[in-house]
Amino acid sequence: MPLKLKINYPDSFPDAIHLTRTEFEKEAKMAMAVKLFEMHRLSSGMAASLVGMDRVSFLLNLHRYKVPMIDLEEEDLASDMKNA
Repeated sequence: MPLKLKINYPDSFPDAIHLTRTEFEKEAKMAMAVKLFEMHRLSSGMAASLVGMDRVSFLLNLHRYKVPMIDLEEEDLASDMKNA
């Protein structure tokens, strides 16, 4: 059974960023999933399932939050290129 997270917020928040209540809640959910992905707490697939989208769509939307799809250190990237 899936768990549910409830977050209280002032009713002025959606208006403040020019969104409907539904759009605001969807945006907040996506922002949480993106941040957890960025922090390496969730895989891209897990983050995508959190917001109800497929992995590729989630990855293609990361630019909206200025989060890279691939976050490798220079040494890791060099190693991957060498072993490719």
